[in-house]
Amino acid sequence: MSREGKKRRGLTYEDRVLWTTVAKSIKPLRAEAKNVADDLTDVAPEPARPPGKQPPKFIKPAKVQKPLAPAVAAKPVAPPAEPKMEPLTRRMKSRVAKGKHAIDARLDLHGFTQHEAHAVLLRFLLTASTRDARLVLVITGKGRGGEIGVLRRQVPHWLGLPEFRDVVIGFEDAHIAHGGEGALYVRVKRGRAD
Repeated sequence: MSREGKKRRGLTYEDRVLWTTVAKSIKPLRAEAKNVADDLTDVAPEPARPPGKQPPKFIKPAKVQKPLAPAVAAKPVAPPAEPKMEPLTRRMKSRVAKGKHAIDARLDLHGFTQHEAHAVLLRFLLTASTRDARLVLVITGKGRGGEIGVLRRQVPHWLGLPEFRDVVIGFEDAHIAHGGEGALYVRVKRGRAD
């Protein structure tokens, strides 16, 4: 068939409405392209429709939404772990026991109540830190009648509390020459010059 033999078919009403909807939804790449799109929307005037026939209603295409990520139950956020306490090295403990490494300060908690001992211990360690002490001896006592003393149980617990962690690097039981299980060597952070 030759070109002349084919009859060119015009756009139907539905085709024009569809074309208009598509042309309006297109974003031009350049400013010049916008003028071309405007020209294309005015393809042909709408022909009069017979009274019984209404044009089909077209629904605007919905905006494409990104799929939502699957809901993941939020895990409870744990507070950052405190750094581990660093006990004395074997060499340092040996040097302290032999008297080759000095104990910078001593505190004897005999005769204090728990409340008093807590306050005195905190004040003692803060003072030791500001005086650049590195190692102090805290005497808790062993207890009476074979029972472990209250301060012997509580002081190691207190040394792990936040108010003490600012000044305490680590601790461990003292050598028998310094009180053994009834005393603790406490490594203290050096005070910062402000």
